[in-house]
Formats: sequence, structure tokens, C-alpha cells
Amino acid sequence: MFLGRYCHSFDDRFRLTVPSRYRELLNDGAYVIRGLDRNLMVLTPSAFEVIYQRVMSMNITDPAARLLRRRILGDAFQLEMDKAGRVLIPQDLRDGADLETEVVLVGQGDYFEVWAPAHWQAQETQMNDAETNAQRFSMLDLSTRRDG
Repeated sequence: MFLGRYCHSFDDRFRLTVPSRYRELLNDGAYVIRGLDRNLMVLTPSAFEVIYQRVMSMNITDPAARLLRRRILGDAFQLEMDKAGRVLIPQDLRDGADLETEVVLVGQGDYFEVWAPAHWQAQETQMNDAETNAQRFSMLDLSTRRDG
């Protein structure tokens, strides 16, 4: 699983070094897509395949489905990791997420996100608002037990 948070930076060729704990999960390759929150999502081939199948099963006569398909597949890019554990993220994806030199990588279980530090800070501000979180998450079942 992709867990934890890491601060990294692009090298002079705009290659991003993938944390060693994440690299082993990307032995079969990776895909990068635009996230939904002005970030990027890096997925294993199997995780990307699940999203791909779901998007492709949506009715193309539905305008929202077409937009989502364009959002996900139109900018998707297959990443190749070099021997040093670096990946090159395309310029248009970096620009769309406001990525410059420094980035924050955030594990999300089946994938990890790539954030510009300022956008990540805004997310952290939201996540740290205890009063709002109590209301926001009240309907979600976060029980640690499977049976109930």
C-alpha cells in the first residue's frame, strides 16, 4: 500500500525521485492522471485498469461521463521509472497541478498523489478543522470492525 507523506523535488530535468517504499509497488510500471483536486494521481497498472474499466463502462451519451473520460484518459500518461527510481512527469500535467520544484507525495492506499506544497497546505487546513470534520464525516462508517 502507498502510505505516508514525503516531500521531494524535481531534478534539473524535471524527473521526480519516487520514495523507495513506493518504488517496490511500481515494479510493473505506473500511470499518472490528473487528480480531482488540482493534483496528480500515480497508479499501479492494476489500479489504473480498474479506473479505466469503470470509465469505459459509462454511457457516452451522458455529458458528465464524457467529461470524466476526457479528464482521466485524455491526459493519462504511462510512466517509466529509471534505474535511480525517477519518473518524468509530462509538462502539461505538471502545469495543471502547479508543480514547480518542490512537491508533496501523499499515499492513498492503492495510489499516491503528487501535490504542489501550497495546494497541499490548503488540504491540510481543511483536514485539521475538527468542527467541520465532525459534521463532514458524521455519515461515514469508519468502524474498525467488519461485522458491525
